Amino acid sequence: MKKTKKWVLSLCVTGTLLSTMSFQAFANSPEELHPGETAYVDVSVSTQWTTNGRLQVRDIDAPSLSNPVDPWKWSANMQDSEVRRWLTGKLETQAVYGSKVVILQEVGDWVQVAVEGQPTPRNPLGYPGWMPKRQLTTDDRLENLNDAPFIMVSSPTAWLYDGKALHHQFMEVSFNTRLPVIKDFGNVVMVATPDDGNKFIKKEDVAIYQNENEFPDATPEELIKTAKKFLGLRYLWAGVSGFGFDCSGFTYTIYKSYGITIPRDSGPQSKNGKVVNKDEIQPGDLLFFASNNGTGSVHHVSMYIGDGLMIHAPNASKNVEIIPLNTSGYIEEFSGARRYWAE
Repeated sequence: MKKTKKWVLSLCVTGTLLSTMSFQAFANSPEELHPGETAYVDVSVSTQWTTNGRLQVRDIDAPSLSNPVDPWKWSANMQDSEVRRWLTGKLETQAVYGSKVVILQEVGDWVQVAVEGQPTPRNPLGYPGWMPKRQLTTDDRLENLNDAPFIMVSSPTAWLYDGKALHHQFMEVSFNTRLPVIKDFGNVVMVATPDDGNKFIKKEDVAIYQNENEFPDATPEELIKTAKKFLGLRYLWAGVSGFGFDCSGFTYTIYKSYGITIPRDSGPQSKNGKVVNKDEIQPGDLLFFASNNGTGSVHHVSMYIGDGLMIHAPNASKNVEIIPLNTSGYIEEFSGARRYWAE
């Protein structure tokens, strides 16, 4: 397991909300972060909130706010769809282990960051959101290994281990997590972590690249194969990991795993890429759905997989699924398609 990083919550509970939440300082947390400074995500997946967390955080969200985090426990805490739906509009996005962020501002134990590599018209530095400072490290080890070969986790999730014998689990990380390679041992790979030294991961759970030019072509067949790995995974508003996706986090992450960076949200996704007419849609294309019978604001995205079917992360009451494009409630709001894969 990950080394102990003790934390204490001082709670003033009103209903299911914590009216205040403050963290005890701990040894491995940055003491002070300044605007413009860069840092790295030091948990398996960090969650970025719309506020600094002191006003709207529930006790059941604690597993997502600690270090280490426990995304499966957090998900289990929200088996009820309404409890899970409460997150809608309160979360911004997520960032997987080792992701680089830029500090925008600091308020107590929380920082607002821009997540690099998640394009949005809201901030040229990356997708903005608030997160506990304790989930970041300013160690520049990953920056110093920026030109090294790297692994990308290709399984939905995978374990990092403390030793090559793989006896002691360190952290369960998500699909699309990228870490520099230190040494390839054949069936096991030694990788660098943001601030916990070197760890080991099963080679069967990763792809190894010398650089980003080695990413495989994002063919429709490969895109669909990758998307289907997550069938049955529970929806999570703002999710971008193998622990849970929202609709645009799902499509963003699938393309990102092939080295193609598309906008983080469905609205901007619907305005980029190549316009595709409805009668020319092909597998791998993204399909968009909008209010006012398809004429208003885009609110949902899916991926077409052929034979009139699409795969998507639908809403808080469902899992990643495959349904017909002409399903009632969707076809009436169809607003267009875009292509991001190279023909």
